[in-house]
This record gives sequence, C-alpha cells and structure tokens, in this order.
Amino acid sequence: MSAGIEADAAFHARLKGKFYGMLQWQDLDALWARVKRGKWFFYQIGETLPDRAVSGDELAVRIDALDKLLRQDHDYHLCGIVYADHTEQPTLIKVYDPNHLGSSCSKSATPPRWILSTAQPPLVENHAPTPENRRRWWQMFQSA
Repeated sequence: MSAGIEADAAFHARLKGKFYGMLQWQDLDALWARVKRGKWFFYQIGETLPDRAVSGDELAVRIDALDKLLRQDHDYHLCGIVYADHTEQPTLIKVYDPNHLGSSCSKSATPPRWILSTAQPPLVENHAPTPENRRRWWQMFQSA
C-alpha cells in the first residue's frame, strides 16, 4: 500500500474514532478559542479539498462565520453538533450541518458537513448533493 493511501486510511480511521462532543455552547466557545491559535485545514465536504492550512485573521473569520451559521440554524439550548478528537489539544474536528443531521435510525452514517484538521484531509465521500445554501456560504471563502 502506498504512503498516500495509508495516510488516507489512517485519517478515515481517526474520523470514525473517539470524539468528544461540545454539548454546551460555552464548550464550543472554548474550543474555537483554542482552534483560532493554530493552523488548520478547513474543509467543507462535497467541495474541493483545501490546498493549504489557514491561520490568524483568515482562520478567525472562517470560525466566526461557521459559529454564526451554527447558532442561527441550530437555535437550541444545547450545541451537540461539533465534535473534537481532544478537548484541550484538538487536531481533528467534525462539524455537522444543523439542516442535515440525518437520523439515528439511518443505515448509513451522515458525514459531517465541515472538517477542521491540523493535517491535510483526504477526500471524504458524501453521496448526498451539497445544498445550494451551503455551497453559497462556502463560496465566500474561495476568494480569500
């Protein structure tokens, strides 16, 4: 098996591994504060893979925009749609689309809409089309 295929398989295994949910909105605030200090690949499933990690102001703008979208579209007392591989030193974060959460009865798992990773992510298959509102939302970052 080539190194690239092995790396992709390892990433997908991590994506299916143990994660900690940001149940409270305050938990998400604390996670975002930690993330904003780093350098992250920001990937919307169904779109082109990121070719570079973002940091600083560019990362803060993306995180703030995602946070705003989540709070608008998931107007609940609890968050519960963002998961990190580690709460204090995350390296992989899955963010589920509040408008496409799927069902616990579903035979196939709904993939996250967004992945933030400190390592270059491989392609993540999504057999459902990306909704136009999410495609338009993502486009605001493509000229950045």
